[in-house]
Amino acid sequence: MEIRADLELLEFPELLRVLERYAQTPEGRKRMRELRPHSDRMRLEAQLERAREAAEYLRALGTPGKSAGLLRLDFSGIADLEPVLPKLRVEGAELEPVEISAVLALIDRAADFKHILGSLRERFPALAEAAQAVGEFRPLLRELTGKILPDGSLDDHASLELWRLRRAIEKHRKAIQDSLESFLKQHAAEGTLQEELITIRNERFVVPVKAGARRRIDGVVHGVSGSGQTLFIEPMQTIELNNELVALLEQEAQEVHRILREMTTLLSGHAGGIGAAFETITDLDLAFAKGRFAMEFDAIAPRFNDERRLRLREARHPLLEDVLRRRNASVVPLSADFDGQHRVMVISGPNTGGKTVALKTVGLLVLAAQAAIPVPAAEADLPLFEQVLADIGDYQSIEQNLSTFSAHLTNIERMAEQVGHSLQVVQTEGGRERAASSEAPGERTLVLLDELGAATDPQEGGALAVGVVDYFLKTGATVLASTHHLALKAYATNTPGVLNASVGFDEKTLQPTYKLIVGVPGKSSGLAIAQRLGLKREILERARQALSAQDEEVSRLLAQLHQTTEEAERLRGEAARREGELRERTAQLAAEWEKREKSRLAEMEKRIQSLLVDLERRGRAEIQQIQDKRLLKEAERRVARAKRELREQYDTAVLEQLGGGAEEEPAPAEAAPDVHSLREGDMVRVKALGREGIVRRRLDFSTLEVEVGAMKMKVSLEQVEPLPPAARAAVSLPANVTVHTETRLDASFSEINVIGCRAEEARARVDKFLDSAVLAVVPRVRVVHGHGMGVLRKTLHEFFGTHPLVEKFYAAPQQEGGTGATIVELRV
Repeated sequence: MEIRADLELLEFPELLRVLERYAQTPEGRKRMRELRPHSDRMRLEAQLERAREAAEYLRALGTPGKSAGLLRLDFSGIADLEPVLPKLRVEGAELEPVEISAVLALIDRAADFKHILGSLRERFPALAEAAQAVGEFRPLLRELTGKILPDGSLDDHASLELWRLRRAIEKHRKAIQDSLESFLKQHAAEGTLQEELITIRNERFVVPVKAGARRRIDGVVHGVSGSGQTLFIEPMQTIELNNELVALLEQEAQEVHRILREMTTLLSGHAGGIGAAFETITDLDLAFAKGRFAMEFDAIAPRFNDERRLRLREARHPLLEDVLRRRNASVVPLSADFDGQHRVMVISGPNTGGKTVALKTVGLLVLAAQAAIPVPAAEADLPLFEQVLADIGDYQSIEQNLSTFSAHLTNIERMAEQVGHSLQVVQTEGGRERAASSEAPGERTLVLLDELGAATDPQEGGALAVGVVDYFLKTGATVLASTHHLALKAYATNTPGVLNASVGFDEKTLQPTYKLIVGVPGKSSGLAIAQRLGLKREILERARQALSAQDEEVSRLLAQLHQTTEEAERLRGEAARREGELRERTAQLAAEWEKREKSRLAEMEKRIQSLLVDLERRGRAEIQQIQDKRLLKEAERRVARAKRELREQYDTAVLEQLGGGAEEEPAPAEAAPDVHSLREGDMVRVKALGREGIVRRRLDFSTLEVEVGAMKMKVSLEQVEPLPPAARAAVSLPANVTVHTETRLDASFSEINVIGCRAEEARARVDKFLDSAVLAVVPRVRVVHGHGMGVLRKTLHEFFGTHPLVEKFYAAPQQEGGTGATIVELRV
């Protein structure tokens, strides 16, 4: 729904002209000019999200490391199909070749955009969703592409008949050319020819003959030169050939028309899809135009709220910024914050200080936001307005016999009528008035009033300004008003729901600072500005003498208030700066500590690794001297156990080292342990599975063995979340159920029988069996495959030789099945 707004006063059309520069298609530029603010929140948020993603796409495209997979979307060269699309819906219509080419170029480009954005759906979902409206045009493009040449003519191969006709036309033209060249040679010496050349008149080949020699040449005259001295004659010997050529050209034209009608019919069958593609291309062009605007003006997508909160932080007027940028100057941003309790802001301060710019900035950015245009600000959180009404500028009109004051009052009356036509007023017990209805009529209205109460007697103007603002306050409207009147400043100070604000003025340099300061009224500084502008000293001195003592006291009080506010702002900024420095220093110290600890841990890791290697080397040397196989296996197990125990001792030492640097307060009894201090028996949640488990042992400094149900798995510390000790007791178990936490060597984990299975079936079953055995931490298993022809045994042995979980394998001892079974030792 389009809102009611004073677009011209707030320079909204000028903003659209700036945005129009960034659109690349004719239809995109036209749609940009036609943008109007509306209040459909869902549509606004969708359009703003596309603009935000377009700006992000363009930034990533120009940023090394972020542009992977991105392609530049080029909208230039896409023709305006607005006049063409209706023809596709007319039965029997025939498009011109250039129109068909434009349609094919559009759907080809749209298909490309759909493919590009579809592949980037995770990064740019809103753009990808918009591009999905493009239909499937590949069969149509295969059928029609290449039939029309860049100059707009049909290609010879558009049809077999066209190719045949054009070859015949070439042949006839060659025959006519040869015949006329022979004719020229025959008559060259007679003096009858004006020139020895062949030309065309009325689509027939002719030769130029002197007018006086007409009777000496047998043929048909097709034209006369401007001077009358030359006749263009078609000799009799070429008339038949020319007739045949004309007939062929007519046949060619008919074939061209047939082909164009056929192509138009094919396109007409996709008229709806082509229209949707045209709309999609236009929508994307608008989104990327807004994205380019957002990049250049550092604009953001505003948020909308239902709490009537209007918050703008570091907002800038885009038109003023556009002008100042060309002068290598910058805009002073402003911030304004209306919460639900304050709906009126009265801005005062010196002339040329920026009061009007502040009003126009707020009004224009509200309109831009409700037209789905990014706004130049660091933050924009806005309500949705149904009306944006403004009284800004000089409305003096000689033609309508209106003075400036009368014109302002006429406009304010119009605004009051639009806002408060349904306002009903009742008397309260105290005699004050209030709105009777629960929802005020102006609740969704923004009112902007510039220089309220000016151009009349100051005392009456101030009283009138108070009456106008109070009226709009009662309607529930959000109001920004600028003034010089002390009465309105006092009203803002003493009235709930009304804020005072001022634009800054430097008393030392006598220059405005253009900063909006909320919370204090401003002084007009008229005499100071007159002094800066060079007004004669005696005039200024006389003016100061004319000021009343009360005026001087108020002016002095406002000046002191501004100095106090500016000092508070300076101290606040200094505190924020120091807080930032402290935060940065804290982060730097933490990074340095982490770096030192990592270095220490790396050194300790290196030393323990060296010890492990030395231990294994000496253990292997001792093992090689053992002949008894049972003792050999026992020795190998002891070496592995010694390595594991040494690693666990190392991990414990590292954890103690990390925890011993500073004294910590004891954690509450039910607090979850730190992830680095997890021990055997602690409860954790495995993040990837979303299930709870028990820590069985630490495999190294950063890896745990966790039991989840019947499974045991290796997980890194980052993959688990510690649980408080009470979590273990909180697990409810059925009556008479006992939990055993030691490893259980069930027969299902230690032996499998595959006798009678085919080779592939046996491989699959054994593969799954080995996985289960490793999860159950079973170091040795027996695979029974029988004797038979030996095929099953050979297949499994080949399988064991390449399996990553198999440490070694060999035939079972005689008492365990001999060659009919295989013992497999696993890497657990």
